[in-house]
Amino acid sequence: DGVVGLDCGANIGVHTVEWAKHMHQWGRVIAFEAQEKVYYALAGNIAINNCLNASAQLAAVGSENKEIKIPVPDYLVPASFGSLELKQNKSNEFIGQNIDYSDAAMLAVQQKTIDSLNLPRVDLIKIDVEGMEVDVLQGAVETIKRCKPMMTIEIIKTDKVQVEAFLMLHGYQTYPMGINILAIHHSDPGITHINTTETGINLTI
Repeated sequence: DGVVGLDCGANIGVHTVEWAKHMHQWGRVIAFEAQEKVYYALAGNIAINNCLNASAQLAAVGSENKEIKIPVPDYLVPASFGSLELKQNKSNEFIGQNIDYSDAAMLAVQQKTIDSLNLPRVDLIKIDVEGMEVDVLQGAVETIKRCKPMMTIEIIKTDKVQVEAFLMLHGYQTYPMGINILAIHHSDPGITHINTTETGINLTI
């Protein structure tokens, strides 16, 4: 029935492919990945799984539409490329190799906002962008106000308090979900089926 899911920080497409398979004939997925080599793997996984209702974009997602520069790891050396942080800070995670954040070593990539997509409908947003989660939310304000999508947001590298304050301001209830939080708008009828427990959340039908 036209359901739309956005996978921001799709990596090689684990969630993208599963969503697309599940939503066959009734929904579609738009996936975003900023690392060019990883994007190729994402697009390939979409293709070999015959997910014709999924598409991939080589782009970062953030608070502004602009060109940004991102680090380029050595993809021939084993590492956790999905954990690569695009911005340098004092506590960057070691992904299995040292990352050069000098200007000369950076690669230009397009950054987009969710609002700039001008989508008439968005039902689900996954945000796993290694510390840039607040930026993604700030670039999606109008879409969030209009569509009130369900969201899953990784919080291990971002300011959880800032994320939850943003969500509360926009009418969302949040639920702990491991290293993520689940955010559901108060107007969503599905919120009545969620119960919190000491071990996490339960869904009732």
